[in-house]
Amino acid sequence: MIQNEEPVIANSLWSATANPSAPCPELQADVSADVAIVGAGFTGLSAALHLAQMGRSVVVLEAQTPGWGASGRNGGQVNPGLIEAPNDAIARFGPEMGQRMIQLSGQAGQLVFDLIAEHHIQCDARPVGWLRAAHNSAGMQSLVQKAEQWAQHGADLKLLSRADVVQAIGTNAYIGGLIDPRGGNLHPLNYALGLCDAARAAGVRIYGQSRVEKLERRGAEHLLVTKRGQLRAGRVLLCTNGYSGPLHKGLQQSVVPIRSVQVATEPLSQELRAGILPGLHAPSDTRRLLSYFRMDAAGRFVMGARGGYSVQATRARLAQARAWSIKLFPQLAQVRWEFEWGGYIAATADQYPHLHDFGNGMAAGLGYNGRGVAMATAMGKVLADWASGRPHGELDFPVTPLRKIPFHPLYPFGVETKVAYYRFLDGVGL
Repeated sequence: MIQNEEPVIANSLWSATANPSAPCPELQADVSADVAIVGAGFTGLSAALHLAQMGRSVVVLEAQTPGWGASGRNGGQVNPGLIEAPNDAIARFGPEMGQRMIQLSGQAGQLVFDLIAEHHIQCDARPVGWLRAAHNSAGMQSLVQKAEQWAQHGADLKLLSRADVVQAIGTNAYIGGLIDPRGGNLHPLNYALGLCDAARAAGVRIYGQSRVEKLERRGAEHLLVTKRGQLRAGRVLLCTNGYSGPLHKGLQQSVVPIRSVQVATEPLSQELRAGILPGLHAPSDTRRLLSYFRMDAAGRFVMGARGGYSVQATRARLAQARAWSIKLFPQLAQVRWEFEWGGYIAATADQYPHLHDFGNGMAAGLGYNGRGVAMATAMGKVLADWASGRPHGELDFPVTPLRKIPFHPLYPFGVETKVAYYRFLDGVGL
């Protein structure tokens, strides 16, 4: 998996506005714990916090710093639910497990906001609902179907008319929409840092700059070796998502890293703010290559879109994100763009997150397909349940076999080909 980031996308708004947080020292000793967690993103930090609250001793090893990956660079949308519709989960995984998945994913947004409230995390949390904006009639129909299916499972999603969307967003580019009241938005890096602080307060030991170079079984324990230390633990959770490496054979080939990029303006004047996202929502649209946008706490307009795998392609996508922002909101034409950044999410072939039990006390959860704020937090709780000994049949997400994606080394070519095809379909309105 890709480990380094090009300088062209290193200027992150979220890093520039991050809260102060105590540094996590490098592991430079031999330590032990009940559970070792690799990766200090939303999944790993949520798992660590929940395990500590269960009374387990936990050590987290992070190759960089907490929130360094997608957890600290995403758009901050708290999106309830899975990408696939609720009835698809039931058809695929059966009525009992499907219903558990629906309940877990539907409540994932509330889990995020509950953790924020419980641990007093300062991350500009806005539980204003998640707004989907329909760009054409087919997109609107898909939202109608989603609302109908969620209603069957007790969720009251509200369909919006064109006038409703204009009032909520401030642009007439969309014909209607859907708002899920269980969602909202937040400052993603500050949320990750807040989870880190909460986990440490609960007794979790978190080490930064401590890349795991070797992972092996030693009797009844696992040995995790870093550059200057080592950790022994009875159970191991791999929470590395789009930045997974070779610690477990085949894990990095089970997902495809997709680059997402974002741009942000300087803080807007009060006059401009009044006409752009007055409801402080963070909408995403129904295009195949969706756009997602929001305002930050200081009034900067932020636009996110699909990135590329080369510097040239990434620069082009950043320019397109700025151009699309101005098309939606022409009043941004004379505004200075202050930030541009990006990173990798992990996509799965079936569009579901994956939970794997590798045996001998090691498991992984990854592949959130762009919905990681809520679902990674929820998956961390599921992994904590697994590490505490809960049987597979009692978990709220299915344990599935690890499957490599065919022709994985060719994924950049495959992704770019699909992007070009989707751009064509979106362009002609299909």
